[in-house]
Amino acid sequence: MADFDLVVKGTVVLPDRIVEGGHVAMRDGKIAHVGQGVMPAARERHDLKGAMILPGAIDAQVHSLSQKDQEDFIWSTRSAAAGGVTTIVDMPYDEGNLVCSAAAVARKVAHAGKQARVDFALYGTIDPEEGPARIGEMVEAGVAAFKFSTFGTDPKRFPRIPAALLEDCFRAIAPTGLSAGVHNEDDEAVRAAIERVRALGIADWRAHGLSRPPLTELLATNQIYETGAATGCPAHVVHCSLGRGYEIAVAYRARGHRATIECCIHYLTLDEENDVRRLGGKAKINPPIRPRAEVEKLWRHVADGNVTLVSTDHVSWSEDRKTHPDMLANASGVPGLEAMVPLFVKGALERGIPLTRAAELMSLNPARHFRLDHVKGALEPGKDADIIVLTPESYTYDAAESGNNVVGWSPYNGIRLPWRVAATFLRGRLAFDGRRVLAEPGAGAFVRPLPTLAVKGERP
Repeated sequence: MADFDLVVKGTVVLPDRIVEGGHVAMRDGKIAHVGQGVMPAARERHDLKGAMILPGAIDAQVHSLSQKDQEDFIWSTRSAAAGGVTTIVDMPYDEGNLVCSAAAVARKVAHAGKQARVDFALYGTIDPEEGPARIGEMVEAGVAAFKFSTFGTDPKRFPRIPAALLEDCFRAIAPTGLSAGVHNEDDEAVRAAIERVRALGIADWRAHGLSRPPLTELLATNQIYETGAATGCPAHVVHCSLGRGYEIAVAYRARGHRATIECCIHYLTLDEENDVRRLGGKAKINPPIRPRAEVEKLWRHVADGNVTLVSTDHVSWSEDRKTHPDMLANASGVPGLEAMVPLFVKGALERGIPLTRAAELMSLNPARHFRLDHVKGALEPGKDADIIVLTPESYTYDAAESGNNVVGWSPYNGIRLPWRVAATFLRGRLAFDGRRVLAEPGAGAFVRPLPTLAVKGERP
């Protein structure tokens, strides 16, 4: 009689160790056993020999609905499955529907639930005209965190939250234990820098970096952490492109503050002098891609344990939104869900960084950060059997060739990757077989954070 539904054997990569000749056994969609040596009996067994087995990735920053009638969850979660991402955390800045109330959360859950091929959690935010009044109801509706911005991209869809209002929001969130994530660019400083670039007549690839110099990011980073320190709210910088930013986060944590920080895969892969020069608008991201020297600083922070999460900030703009000759006229953001895990593995191996960091920064830490670790983030008995299988198969990435992206372009096109996602399991079921996404729309489920603290005003 079989003890388990499925057992896979290979090199098991955990956050604290690597198990050669290890195996992971699954039963009823959950991890049932992790061991080493002879595989136990199961209805289905696979000895994957040279393959690596990692916990399914959790992408902490995805924008599935930023461009109306473009990507949606039908495509973002297809890219995710093909990239070994088994849970996405979707941002609240949807075109035509700011997720700033319990009703908006419910609408998005219903909408995404019909389309999602992998599991999903949600960020909430506020309407600046309402302030923090609806934060409690969004917590009850199941958001996993809140997102704000110190820079205003759009007054309705992506508004700037002024300092006093940001403090009010942090105070309202603090009793819930959830995190307040903030886009870290100082509005006044950025707008002044943009005016200087315009006055100089610079419109080519150089314009974006010049319009958002390092100080614009670091001023906002300090504001975010000081606001967290003043209110007792967990403060999270959602994308840091500068080594100095991680130093600041370390300093706040050393003083006992809950100060977390996220690095996007593009900041670990692309650089300004080569990739932005080559790609133009297709490498326009906020904050900007920085010089190669800064990229290497970020990898040192990864190695030293100063990075909390690695994510994509994934958004699939159509090419007409990314190819304007005036650099500043292009939309900001790039797709990355399909490539994040292989890109991180490549970068870590090239620098001698142990792959335990992959399991930590793309699985365990995101699960803990969003309070999803009761079901996600680790190859541990009782948790969802979300698994990535990577094989040592060198290939050149091409977003159009894979067929798993709504757009046929990627800033990572042409990069040679040494390890390929050969399989993705979602709750014990094969979601991607290395060639095709098998998970159907609706296979993914909404994941709520475990409520560990009472919301302010609730009975204990």
